[in-house]
Amino acid sequence: MAAISKRLGALSVFSLLAGWAGTAGAEMALNFPEPAAGVAQEIYDIHMLTSAIATVLLVIIFAFVGYSLYYHRKSRGYRADQRFHETWFGQWSWIIVPILVLGIDLTIAGSAQKTLEKVWEVPKGEDLLDVKVIGHQWWWEYEYLDHSVEIDGKPKPVRVESRYLPEDQAGEDTAGYLRAVDNPLVLPVGKKVRFLHTSADVLHAFWVPELAVKKDAIPGYVTETWVDLTREGRFSGQCAELCGTWHSRMPIEVEVVAEAKFKAWMEGQKQTMLAAAAEAAMDKDWTMEELMEKGRANYNTKCASCHQINGKGLPPAFPALTGGAIVTGPIPAHLDIVLNGKAGTAMVAWNTLTDLELASIITYERNAWGNDTGDLVQPRDIKAARTLAVK
Repeated sequence: MAAISKRLGALSVFSLLAGWAGTAGAEMALNFPEPAAGVAQEIYDIHMLTSAIATVLLVIIFAFVGYSLYYHRKSRGYRADQRFHETWFGQWSWIIVPILVLGIDLTIAGSAQKTLEKVWEVPKGEDLLDVKVIGHQWWWEYEYLDHSVEIDGKPKPVRVESRYLPEDQAGEDTAGYLRAVDNPLVLPVGKKVRFLHTSADVLHAFWVPELAVKKDAIPGYVTETWVDLTREGRFSGQCAELCGTWHSRMPIEVEVVAEAKFKAWMEGQKQTMLAAAAEAAMDKDWTMEELMEKGRANYNTKCASCHQINGKGLPPAFPALTGGAIVTGPIPAHLDIVLNGKAGTAMVAWNTLTDLELASIITYERNAWGNDTGDLVQPRDIKAARTLAVK
């Protein structure tokens, strides 16, 4: 009976390990991800060349050591040769081995030098797609300079009950956990793309492994990288520079699509921007229901990643908005902190949003989650606050 219990216990342990290998093991890889750009492919090839050389050397050295341990052991009565330095190998090994090592190094360095020059020398005078990448605490902003289109790649909001699970993935496969954004960076396949990196606050670093680009985004300074996209797909990355408390929640999503699909997407973005601008310019009194509906959507995409969907925040970095002094106090103070941010905190200025977007967000914050102030903020109030701030 005891033997059966031991076998059942061993079988249970084996089943648990097999289950772990099928879930957590799926996220583990033995090599770099498959490249999606020409430069990334060259870096991958250098990595494979270096790995192959290292593997061959490892096998040779281990074989030599194993042979020596077995045949030159004391139990076989082997006596060390005191005249090793007088042999041919003993005399010439000090020259042959360094030459072999130098030859291997030069082989790797030659390939690496050509690739490094290609990485850092951005093509000039070519048909490049220019994309300005702006790092924020803690999200990415992308400007398509040739098309006058801007998008924000903010992380998708997380559940409050379990802040470490994406809201739209509860109970589902969480392979994309905390790596999904509301607006991925869409790029056309077969195109050379130049990235212009900068930051609006602190140091960030734009890094997507499949594209091989990794460059610091420095406030007040512009750096550049480029890629030549070779295949379609959706690729994830993240900020690779420690940039604050939510550095781990600053994902990047790049979607590489066919040229025709990219043009259609770009046209759609332009139409959306024109429609939003026309709506924001409407001189009308918006109802509470209209502002609350728009405010909920705008809040969830622009504010919920910090203050949470239910407004409870993540103190002390991101204070709660439920019953907070700002959202239940005087409206001018609320307008000021949203428009201009607050120095010394993670709250940034949101004055790039339209008057309608800001009016809807502030109205929503003052009437959601049980705040129920009854305050209605119109776009004209935002416009007046902007004018006052300029004066």
